Amino acid sequence: MNKPDFFIVGAAKAGTTSLYEYLKQHPGIYFSPVKEPNYFSTDIDVGGFSSAYRKNTFLDVEAYFSGQPLKPLQLTYVRKEEHYQMLFEGVSGEKAIGEASTSYLVSEVAAKNIHEYNPEAKIIAVLRNPINRAFSHYLMALRYGHTRLSFREALEKDINTEPKGIGKSEMFLEFGMYATQLKRYYEVFPENQVKVIFFEDLVQHPDKVLQKVQAFLNIENMKLDTGRSHNEAKIPKFPLINKIMAQSGMKNIVKAAVRGKTIEKLKSTMFDSGKGKRISDKEKKFLIDFYEIEIDELAAMTKTDLSHWKN
Repeated sequence: MNKPDFFIVGAAKAGTTSLYEYLKQHPGIYFSPVKEPNYFSTDIDVGGFSSAYRKNTFLDVEAYFSGQPLKPLQLTYVRKEEHYQMLFEGVSGEKAIGEASTSYLVSEVAAKNIHEYNPEAKIIAVLRNPINRAFSHYLMALRYGHTRLSFREALEKDINTEPKGIGKSEMFLEFGMYATQLKRYYEVFPENQVKVIFFEDLVQHPDKVLQKVQAFLNIENMKLDTGRSHNEAKIPKFPLINKIMAQSGMKNIVKAAVRGKTIEKLKSTMFDSGKGKRISDKEKKFLIDFYEIEIDELAAMTKTDLSHWKN
């Protein structure tokens, strides 16, 4: 039985997709056809997902695994062991076998579950300034029609939303509590099996970062194409239309029906880059105050100067 031996565990909106896309080019790496199977995040209550999240998320797991060969899929919630094993039946001699579920960092049980499954597994976490991560998460929520509020209003609404959890609330703040999350991995895995990468390094020095990751995975060091950004923030030009399409499920129908240059043209018509959006000084101060202790603990844990995150 082929078992994954490395996991990209997050953080969400911190460059994990770019790292995944870069590493996918390596012939010595096999990735699950489902990028984010979320198998070990057993504390995620799929039955409690909101209707809006359901309409924007592929959840027909049985139908997916009935088709062969398995097609590439961004995200779903695999719950059966036999299904999870099927994700790795395509391994054909690759030296490193992995998957990349960003829920594994925020999940309270994923670290323990992964360790029980494979105590020799290597863990990779990509972390981004939590203030910038939260704002990028907000831009994604705008894109998917989950909110039309201002950033501060969206934060306040999410803080007061109950129950909290993936698929139930946005968790803008919770996803950035890296020290709390990483502790769970350091408690069960030896330090030499956990690799922390910082978003800024991945953006500014991708080749150096990839060299270190390839050494960490004990695979041949190869030059990989890092010329393209992945999963960049976009915001809707027509928020109300975007929200209606997202919440009705029309977005997924259009995605499935339209391909290639046509879908890219549609995206450029419907979305702008988020570069015009900015965090206000007041919002920034609120987030710095919220994350200050977490940042200090993370700096000590990773032996990294993160004082610039609090500027």
